[in-house]
Amino acid sequence: MTTAELESVLTAGNAATHLTPERWAAANRHLVRKALAEFSHERILTPERISGGADAGARAGGEANEYCVRTDDASVEYRFSARILQLDHWSVDAASITCSREGQDAPLDALRFITEFHEALGIRLEMLPVYLEEISSTLSSHAYKQWRGQPSSAELAAGVTRGADVATDFQTIERSMTEGHPCFVANNGRLGFGIDDYRAFAPEAGAPVQLEWIAVHRSKAVFTSSEGLDYAAHLAAELGAGTLAFFDTELNALDLDPAQYFLMPVHPWQWENKLTVTFAAEIARRHIVHLGIGADSYQAQQSIRTFFNTAAPEKSYVKTAMSVLNMGFMRGLSPQYMKATPAINDWLQELIDGDEALQGRGLTMIREVAAIGYHNDYYEAASAKGSPYRKMLSALWRESPLPLLRDGQQLATMASLLHVDAAGRPMVSALIEQSGLEPGAWLRQYFEAYLVPLVHCLYRYELAFMPHGENVILVLENGVPVRAVMKDIAEEIVVMGDRLDLPEAVSRIKVEIPDGEKVLAIFTDVFDCIFRFLSALLEEDGVLTGQEFWRIAAAAVHDYQAEQPELADQFARHNLFAADFEFSCLNRLQLRNNQQMLDLSDPSGGLQMAGRLDNPLAKFA
Repeated sequence: MTTAELESVLTAGNAATHLTPERWAAANRHLVRKALAEFSHERILTPERISGGADAGARAGGEANEYCVRTDDASVEYRFSARILQLDHWSVDAASITCSREGQDAPLDALRFITEFHEALGIRLEMLPVYLEEISSTLSSHAYKQWRGQPSSAELAAGVTRGADVATDFQTIERSMTEGHPCFVANNGRLGFGIDDYRAFAPEAGAPVQLEWIAVHRSKAVFTSSEGLDYAAHLAAELGAGTLAFFDTELNALDLDPAQYFLMPVHPWQWENKLTVTFAAEIARRHIVHLGIGADSYQAQQSIRTFFNTAAPEKSYVKTAMSVLNMGFMRGLSPQYMKATPAINDWLQELIDGDEALQGRGLTMIREVAAIGYHNDYYEAASAKGSPYRKMLSALWRESPLPLLRDGQQLATMASLLHVDAAGRPMVSALIEQSGLEPGAWLRQYFEAYLVPLVHCLYRYELAFMPHGENVILVLENGVPVRAVMKDIAEEIVVMGDRLDLPEAVSRIKVEIPDGEKVLAIFTDVFDCIFRFLSALLEEDGVLTGQEFWRIAAAAVHDYQAEQPELADQFARHNLFAADFEFSCLNRLQLRNNQQMLDLSDPSGGLQMAGRLDNPLAKFA
């Protein structure tokens, strides 16, 4: 019996079997720990030290101190033990957390925690219930992950070192990730999903998914593709002659001309819950025609609306629009953005291919080679630019990473480096152990594959990616990162200055960013949102001290700068060894507006700052 069949039997008649007092308590302790850590890090909460040595010693990563936070009326108090590591990272001991209300011991309750501190958190009352629902969903998903169980970090690491079945191991890692975004407290919201949807479509469920297919009238839709790839060739490769003939037959049976339509994949949830209602007029007029379910089986990726083809792994990923609220955005896709997507990818591919420093370190990308967007005139006339109603029906196809591999190489989402298994073992520690390398040597290879290319793009081009763990795939040899693969390009790259002349077709990726904020592409997105957690995991696991972590990072940057003396003015302009940097906060964005954190066309304009952070590279200048 397969895992999916066993789960179906176990949960028959009880879709919420994962929700038990024990699992709920564990989920709440986990999330309250994260809330205390991240809200303290972002200086939203200011814990009071109630025991231990001098604060300076604690901030150097010494012994743990005892802290407490209280509500304004002092009726509720949380106490916990924590070490404050570099970048003001609060390493909170989950087991140490206690709560008292009106002087009485109380169980940890993340929902109550948010309501108790909602004024300090700055959540407006009209936003608070939605944020609470996201917290509840995040707790529920944590309980589900406990119930289902996942491979250990050692087992996952063994999969990427033995090289048996690359696609299977890659997708096992993808569905085994348990935390989501490391910074956001409410990071598994997925508002709109019911429990059956969760089990069918959540990445951690790992269930096989077959996409719905529709035909959309060409007068209402725009299809674009990479240079040299046309619509017919692309759909033939993705669907095959038999499926194409079947879909043509379906259209002909309705006296419709297949030549007047584009074929388009749709997320099953979106078809059932949105398109059949919100786009009912388009369906009634046969601007949209439902054709049936595609033959290939897919697996949802961590980004939830992107699917890996498990039936034919060499085929493209498919990314679809979903009107589900998750982590500060409705997860739609804009037809206006889709139009330029292949051109942006082609442009970036050409830039990477022509850059010696990037080629030398193996940086590559998987291109979004084709995209289609549907324009609903009703909602475009009735909604503001950027409205979720304008993003309900689009899709794109992204290259598979498998053709990039040489013999003996494996794939893993970079999010796996921050993964911790149920026994508390970090996957990064398991990878280092299996590689046979000294931790410092392993880390230096990772920095060469990931950090240095990002630094080079900033200095050479003032080009920035959104390089979080879900957006990067690592190519590994014996568990060692040898190259980074960037993805999710068109929506998330930005050209911040005038060093590049952009073709008109890709001009929308150019955004005005104040000169002093450009370096935050490294300081915030890499140092604070990834390396802060990675260095803490390695230190807490006894693998490598934070001091050594940042020394190795500094050495990688210094060696790169020595190779590129012609960029000396840029090194000074965007100084990665500055004493400190502006502290841009992510939870503050979500707490301010948990339905649209930022205007993607003006990513600088809405940032939430909280003073400055000491730069751990500064001592190695």
